[in-house]
Amino acid sequence: MQLLQHYFPQLKEIKSVEGDEVKVVFIFDGLDECRLPLYFQSNEICCDITKSSSVDVLLTNLIKGNLLPSALVWITSRPAAANQIPPECIHLVTEVRGFNDPQKVEYFRKRIRDQKQASRIISHIQSSRSLYIMCHIPVFCWISTTVLETMLGKVESGDLPKTLTEMYTHFLLIQTNVKNLKYRGSDETKPKMSDKEIILKLGQLAFVQLEKGNLIFYEEELRDSGIDVSEASVYSGVCTEIFKEERGLGQEKVYCFVHLSIQEYLAALFVFHSCANENRNVLRAEESKPHSGKVQLSELHETAVDQALQSKNGHLDLFLRFLLGLSLDSIQPLLGGLLTQAGSRSPVPDPQTQKESRSESIKKTVQYIKVKIKCESSTESTINLFHCLNELNDNSAVKRIQYSLRSGRFSDKKLQPHQCSALAFVLLMSEEILDVFDSQTYNTSEAGRHRLVPVVRNCRKAILNSCDLSEESCEIVASALQSSNSPLRDLDLSSNNLGDAGVKLLCAGLMSRNCKLERLGLNRCDLSEKSCEILASALQLSNSP
Repeated sequence: MQLLQHYFPQLKEIKSVEGDEVKVVFIFDGLDECRLPLYFQSNEICCDITKSSSVDVLLTNLIKGNLLPSALVWITSRPAAANQIPPECIHLVTEVRGFNDPQKVEYFRKRIRDQKQASRIISHIQSSRSLYIMCHIPVFCWISTTVLETMLGKVESGDLPKTLTEMYTHFLLIQTNVKNLKYRGSDETKPKMSDKEIILKLGQLAFVQLEKGNLIFYEEELRDSGIDVSEASVYSGVCTEIFKEERGLGQEKVYCFVHLSIQEYLAALFVFHSCANENRNVLRAEESKPHSGKVQLSELHETAVDQALQSKNGHLDLFLRFLLGLSLDSIQPLLGGLLTQAGSRSPVPDPQTQKESRSESIKKTVQYIKVKIKCESSTESTINLFHCLNELNDNSAVKRIQYSLRSGRFSDKKLQPHQCSALAFVLLMSEEILDVFDSQTYNTSEAGRHRLVPVVRNCRKAILNSCDLSEESCEIVASALQSSNSPLRDLDLSSNNLGDAGVKLLCAGLMSRNCKLERLGLNRCDLSEKSCEILASALQLSNSP
């Protein structure tokens, strides 16, 4: 009650919220932004609402139902934080998956008045599969519209951004120019820092907080990154499309980037600039100070790849794609416009080392990523590594797979697991939806079949029988069932020992409002009584097709 009354003084008259007189709903909005440690296993058990405890202990016990067991709890969160909550505490999951394909087109048609220009933008976005897939995020549609509307008419269509990194670099350039035009000559609101200083300090803030997993920041953290709080208020007022100031509980000022992807891009920009211009590898604490010898770009890339692969929830995946994309020669002229002082026309100094040029560095990075693809066991991580190769303009592995697909050479050749990852990436990036995907069609090992599981996102019928599906595989299948874009209607999981954990994950997908599955094969799956109960409750939902 002390906690509630602290934030809601109007509850001062109420002595308790227990009993039949009142029904309580707690809404934890944005659990992923919570700074409290959520130690569900080790936190003390607390059942007495009159006993004082730390806020994190109160929070975990409310979610577990030890405190106020009759209260309802509604949590919004990104998946990474939601996954910390013990599964037995969760009764219903609703996943918001963004735009489906028709809605992507509808967005551009409604947002852009000139329909001829809208058609050109839609056509360009669809020509780059990686951009088109990203458009399920509404914010990315808005960023793409801002960039392409500004650029159309000024450049040839071949010069329009084709990768994520190019799109975000142009977006930051455009927002910086808008700010300068809007406040040119206005001394009151014009920040004292140059554009370069502001971008790099925001980048430092973005990077430090991304490493910690923080999405909102307090004044103290801004100061730690060298940002004057009064200047931050000015900058968030000037450049509202990148950085914003809000009021938290108790009217405390909090700051955040408009979208996590903007934080990830600025973090990558800061890390790249630290290496190229200041000879620092800020990804390694012991090497974050300037070196007497040159820090090689390939070393920075390898550190970033390793750290992204070690991340349990993939929170560095997009950051890695941006960091690699920023290294390309085609990006350097754009970075020159971003990271030079106002009035200076000199480009960013080349991050060339004494022993290797940037292009040699990128070749080393490409080879390093290909080695990691061969030995990495996580299916989702290998898919992201192929996206990384795409960001580096290396499609050699994908082209070999595409050639083998066209020539029908897969039937007599045993595929290695890394080749299965490449095949999965090709089939996922294809504009054509597969009528039937049968994992047994391909001659490969059990590990190879696991790597093929993500293809369920892009087929109408998936046959995954006798694949010895892992828990991770069940999670991927459940995610596909929850997607509003999923064409999947027929799923055969026969002859797999899914286990109770796998069935529970699968049922989370079946219970989604987006699930359109019409046939589910579970023959010879050795389901336990508990699994059958979970499955029965999922199939009895009123919205189940």
